[in-house]
Amino acid sequence: MGRAFQNRKESMAKTADAKTKVYSKYGREIYVCAKAGGSDPNGNLALRGLMERAKKDQVPSHVIDKALDKASGAGGEDFSAARYEGFGPGNVMVIVDCLTDNPNRTFGDVRGCFTKTKSKIGTPGSVSHMFDHCAIFSFTGRDEEAVLEALMEADVDVTDIEQEAGRITVFAPHTDYAKAKQALLDAFGEIDFEVDEIQFLPQNTTPVEGDDVAMFEKFLGMLNELDDVQNVYHSGELPESNEA
Repeated sequence: MGRAFQNRKESMAKTADAKTKVYSKYGREIYVCAKAGGSDPNGNLALRGLMERAKKDQVPSHVIDKALDKASGAGGEDFSAARYEGFGPGNVMVIVDCLTDNPNRTFGDVRGCFTKTKSKIGTPGSVSHMFDHCAIFSFTGRDEEAVLEALMEADVDVTDIEQEAGRITVFAPHTDYAKAKQALLDAFGEIDFEVDEIQFLPQNTTPVEGDDVAMFEKFLGMLNELDDVQNVYHSGELPESNEA
């Protein structure tokens, strides 16, 4: 699982430059999260983690505050989640998570990214069963046994835990996100999480080779340029020279 997570982190770094509208994407996600679970981060751990991640990505405070204000007021945009699945260049499995106020437009835009790169968009569930939907927490630490004990005492169904280079990474089912985070905070106080999010991790990776490499990078770039796309998860493993 660790290798798949590392691939995901490298992929995110690889496509970060294509996310020219990162502020609006964070603003939209914060708005939806606050609308669903309340705008107080102390009572909405998912929102708290999202806000901390936004700050680490240097999203200005006024962008965060504006999203929270909109979520607290009446009306506002009516965003809904949309998920698309399929196979990208090199037969790589892909999941595209979106937040949209116009599902027809979003589907057309995402489908265009697939068709223009000779990829195939599939039906719901066509590839997601080959991914694990995980809550992931990564933070500085060396005593993984103490971390595991704290999580088990809180009845968290820990999927995996790793300790490498002075950093502990915990994987748990996405449904245990809030319970796992609260258990960590209760046991160890305030933690500076390097990673605090829910992701889809592929159960198996797919090597991307030859001409598919450039096409796959083009595919990811096109998706990440779409305003409605929040996250792209995939099973692709690029050659090392492309992962750097």
